[in-house]
Amino acid sequence: MHLILFDDSSRENLLPLTFTRPVADLRIGILTIAEKWERVMGIAPSCLTADYLSARFPCIPGRDNLLVNAALLPDNELAGTLRSLAPGNALRKGNTLLGTRVDQDQVDTFRDSDWITIAEEYPADISIVAYPWNIFRLNGQEIESDFQLLTKGRISETLDASVRVTEPGNVFVEPGFRGVHFTVNASSGPVYLGRGSEVMEGTNLRGPFALCESSVVKMGAKIYGPTTIGPHSKVGGEINNAVFHSNSNKAHDGFLGNAVIGEWCNLGADTNNSNLKNNYAEVKAWNYPLDRFIRTGLQFCGLIMGDHSKCGINTMFNTGTVIGVGANIFGSGFPRTFVPSFSWGGAAGMSTYRMEKMMETATLVMERRDRQLSEADKEILAHIFTVTGKYRHWEAGHIT
Repeated sequence: MHLILFDDSSRENLLPLTFTRPVADLRIGILTIAEKWERVMGIAPSCLTADYLSARFPCIPGRDNLLVNAALLPDNELAGTLRSLAPGNALRKGNTLLGTRVDQDQVDTFRDSDWITIAEEYPADISIVAYPWNIFRLNGQEIESDFQLLTKGRISETLDASVRVTEPGNVFVEPGFRGVHFTVNASSGPVYLGRGSEVMEGTNLRGPFALCESSVVKMGAKIYGPTTIGPHSKVGGEINNAVFHSNSNKAHDGFLGNAVIGEWCNLGADTNNSNLKNNYAEVKAWNYPLDRFIRTGLQFCGLIMGDHSKCGINTMFNTGTVIGVGANIFGSGFPRTFVPSFSWGGAAGMSTYRMEKMMETATLVMERRDRQLSEADKEILAHIFTVTGKYRHWEAGHIT
């Protein structure tokens, strides 16, 4: 049986994070959604996603295919129910298709709306990532779940004697971890220290917390859970309930709270975001399908930043700010709470970050970590540049 994780309409609601990846490639907890399903089902999945992403994320069907909603977070009961679906049957929760079992021809013509009317209702509760802020909101439960998946039946490495730990049984250390003279409080949730990662001295960690492979927490950092630092990232300062995808840096002082940071992002020294309005009101954030700000249902909501975006030193982001892909933000004052992809500037005004210049920077950034900007990556970025031109109002109706 082939496992295929399909994008439904939630992909549009999850922009800008899904401009550059299928929904299944989003990280929440310790693992990506695709990695979770692979561990629960024992099958490496492929993705059925937007056409322009398919060269980098190809769909690989076979004669027997289990299609699962990529925004759906797995648990054992749900996985078992989906696995037991007979060919031609489907499962839904309300108006959301959870999964169906089809042959190869049906994969080629698949539309989730076609299966809703025949799908059986799933009676139990589900967790689904429908909006970007769901990532940090559900991060605690997913750190707990992934911690169990990754550590079951395994023995943790030992922390250095200089590390002060509360609830050591709730801490798991992978081989190659480095760190001395820091504190860990795992009484409110597990703490996972990934393979080859490092926590520098003077740091205070409070769970739930996940430090993924080869990532670094710099000296004196204060990190409150639930927080995830994705692979090959570097963080410092004060962080509360944030998720970094991978290869991104917030290496200096400054506050980041209730936030989701994409891949290949960099936050300059003393960057701060607000995560609570002065009047304590519900936060609104930009929604791409509706082309307007919508209610998040949250009192705490900080920064959503798409891949390859950067900001300069002392940047200030207001509550509920959404930054697109490939933006470069700098200068004094608060930029607008919706910054389109390929924007260059800040509160004083914006211009277009020319695609060739942005790609030059992306190439240099990736080469520092022995990675290359592939032709597929370039085509994806070129597509995003084109489709987001309508948001760069200063271009007076044309793409520069």
